[in-house]
Amino acid sequence: MVANNFKNRKMKTIYITMALMITSVLSLNAQDSKNKATAGIKGGYNMSSVSFDGSSETDRLHGYHIGIYGESFIGKFLSIQPEILYSKQGYKIIDGSSTYTQKLDYINVPLMLKLYPVKSFFLEAGPQIGFSISHKETFESGFILYDTEKEFDPNNFDWGVNVGAGFKSDSGVSLGVRYHLGQNDIYDEDKPKNRVWQLYVGFDF
Repeated sequence: MVANNFKNRKMKTIYITMALMITSVLSLNAQDSKNKATAGIKGGYNMSSVSFDGSSETDRLHGYHIGIYGESFIGKFLSIQPEILYSKQGYKIIDGSSTYTQKLDYINVPLMLKLYPVKSFFLEAGPQIGFSISHKETFESGFILYDTEKEFDPNNFDWGVNVGAGFKSDSGVSLGVRYHLGQNDIYDEDKPKNRVWQLYVGFDF
């Protein structure tokens, strides 16, 4: 009973946090133009893997991400950029001629602090929370490291930090690269954590 109440409170907190982030993104474009606030769409390529126990990393899986963002300047060279992204992630484990693959789909909500040291070039860093919405696993050629009768369900909640860099033109087109360092365990065993490289392009509305 206590465990269920704790889980319900945790999920309620997650949903409230996500709702606040969504509201922030959607309201940015409605702000006065004097605040240098913009919003847009972005998407790109994912190259994802998982780190086990902080000592070994799986083979990489190719995917993509797409979503919306808002950017609001808080100074001459600083801005805050919340985002909502659908992201296809996961990993592969290859053992000889056998392969285990798990595809993990997330709704990710980054909150990035961007620094423009020179015109058009930016550095970015910030936290990210994620919500697992689906997963799919496949075994090829009789994979022996895992029990093929067991399904590995990921935790519903993920969080981590992002760092990256990129360019943004005066017309509002941005091109960047970002690395996500997951801090929450995907499963309860072996401490697996997400690792994702992203190459993206964005367009202001």
